[in-house]
Amino acid sequence: MSNFRILSSVLDISRVRLGSLFSRRQRSRASGQTTTGPTTEPARTDGEDDGEFKLPRMASLVIVQLSAALLQVTFFIIVSSSNEYAQHLGGTSTFSGLVIGIPTVFSGLALVPLMKLDQGGYKRPLHFSCGTALLGNVLYGLAYHANYLYLILIGRIVAGFGFTFWMYSKRYCSDPRIVGIRRRTTLAGWLVLGQGAGFSIGPFIGGLLYKVGFSNTIFNGFTSPAWVMAGMWALFWIAATIFFEDVPRQPVASPATEMQSIGTPQLNSTEDAAKAPDTESLRIMTTEVPSAEPELRRLSAPQWGVTATMCWFAMTCFFILGAWESNIPVFTGSYSPLSPFHFSPFAAGNLIALGGACAFPFLIANVFLARRVQDRHTLALGTSLGLAGLIIALAILSARRVNYGSLFMCWFLVALGFNLASTCTLSLLSKQLPGSWNGRISLAIQYSNYTGRVTGAVGAARA
Repeated sequence: MSNFRILSSVLDISRVRLGSLFSRRQRSRASGQTTTGPTTEPARTDGEDDGEFKLPRMASLVIVQLSAALLQVTFFIIVSSSNEYAQHLGGTSTFSGLVIGIPTVFSGLALVPLMKLDQGGYKRPLHFSCGTALLGNVLYGLAYHANYLYLILIGRIVAGFGFTFWMYSKRYCSDPRIVGIRRRTTLAGWLVLGQGAGFSIGPFIGGLLYKVGFSNTIFNGFTSPAWVMAGMWALFWIAATIFFEDVPRQPVASPATEMQSIGTPQLNSTEDAAKAPDTESLRIMTTEVPSAEPELRRLSAPQWGVTATMCWFAMTCFFILGAWESNIPVFTGSYSPLSPFHFSPFAAGNLIALGGACAFPFLIANVFLARRVQDRHTLALGTSLGLAGLIIALAILSARRVNYGSLFMCWFLVALGFNLASTCTLSLLSKQLPGSWNGRISLAIQYSNYTGRVTGAVGAARA
């Protein structure tokens, strides 16, 4: 009896088993099940196993998705009438293209300082976006009454600070703290669905308000789109304040674990050694791999290649979309021998909206098919459709066979293809890099989008 000892590892196992049994019973009581023994464990879902299917709180997710859609409407609602508005105040078509594209420049300049103040969350950027979008639209609407051309540019610059939430909406939908890896492409598809709604609804409403017109210096065909958006942003800001719940601020832990073994304790006799259990199988210490941010040099060459490729695709998609959306009102309203249309802003807005509306069902289908189709296949299909639209457009311009049907078909293929391709740039990249890089890659993709938008809009207006 003097040699009798209780191994510390045995006590540890007892505590582990009692703790796990207690936690299983607690879970069983919460779910209405009974636990009959230590080996009985309630079934766990895939989301409990690895978090691959987790989603954020529904009300917060809806707020983020709606904010992205509202930003799209804000960006495009002036496209139909901006050229006429700028010329009325003494500007040119080039100035109109600058008015359309300038918000993304200042949004890009504001992103880095804002990221230093957001504390890893989304509530501060959301309120900043709502406030600046509201103020920017008010300034744009007051330019007619003030008869000051540069006030519409100032208004769009202020509204551009609100477009910073485009990046945050993308980051939210790929944030490993709240979104599982198998949900990211689906949520990105919903974002692009809002994007499609924005560039369809925006030009249509803008053109409709221009056609209706109002006979006063405050609310008229030029300024009414901005006043309508200011009212919508005021209402949305109230809803966001009430319903949005920010993400938890704890650091992201890596799912990887390390198995550490504990050496066999020193025994006083050969008899004890014979009776002692194998401590290698008794104690397993699970430790989290440190989630410190990796250094830039730790990315492999293939990862750098994927990053550069996705940024290039993001820039190209929005360059082409921005160029077409900016150029359609200019081209169809001009007296060029290549253009038989001579459209008003209302008719040009209808053409833009019709292309987006026809692409809308396919974008909805993509949301539900995203889980079953690989991102690279979606990217290939989208770019192929968009490229087909560009080739047909070059062909009909060269042959001088431009008519409503042929131009619409080209715009439909471009709108569908490049919107579809833009769904998977960030989601594909987030699956290739560590979760701690989510902020960096969201910023890189958003800067690529901004570069494409502003260069496409300004370049198309000059053409």
